[in-house]
Amino acid sequence: MRLLLVEDDKNLNRQIAAALVDAGYAVDKAFDGEEGQFLGETEPYDAVVLDLGLPGIDGVSMLTNWRRAGKKMPVLILTARDRWSDKVQGFDAGADDYLAKPFHMEELLARLRALLRRAAGHATSELVSGAVRLDTRSGRVSVDGNAVKLTSHEYRLLSYLMHQSGRIVSRGELTEHLYDQDFDRDSNTIEVFVGRLRKKLGVDLIQTVRGLGYLIDSVDQKAGTPS
Repeated sequence: MRLLLVEDDKNLNRQIAAALVDAGYAVDKAFDGEEGQFLGETEPYDAVVLDLGLPGIDGVSMLTNWRRAGKKMPVLILTARDRWSDKVQGFDAGADDYLAKPFHMEELLARLRALLRRAAGHATSELVSGAVRLDTRSGRVSVDGNAVKLTSHEYRLLSYLMHQSGRIVSRGELTEHLYDQDFDRDSNTIEVFVGRLRKKLGVDLIQTVRGLGYLIDSVDQKAGTPS
């Protein structure tokens, strides 16, 4: 999953970004409203963490512009403004959730997981497809109850495909949603990671749809992941 973090406090931006990367996300960072609005308009993000009090374009205006442009990614507002009127303004602009500063990093991560689950139509933190289980809260993957150790990129790929179960995902989409701007986006890398995943999982989970991309069939989805 690829996230956009828009926060002008450089230390806080760095801390949040580090926590998000450790949790298995690809993260693009912006430190002002102009940069944040541009990235949100031009790049495909699975979710955004957005501060309201930004230099240049403020967070509410940025969010309003995104929604008017048809951008539907979940947005978590992160701000020192905790008055109810500020919350209402943020929600009316199109925010999906609101977290006031100061905050605990674990709560931020939990709220993001919930936003991503709802956006993908999943009810719980555990994604299940056949014998494969992926817990988005702990980052653990198992097959028939046996733990499978994945690299961060393998985990991101599996998580994205399982979140998008029942839909064919192209290599281009995977490349855009799994890596940040600074990553060398060679689409052949996706094939390598898919091959490694298949070998490590040892089950027929990821289907190749010739000429189109990859698919995890939603028919295989079980408890906690309605299709």
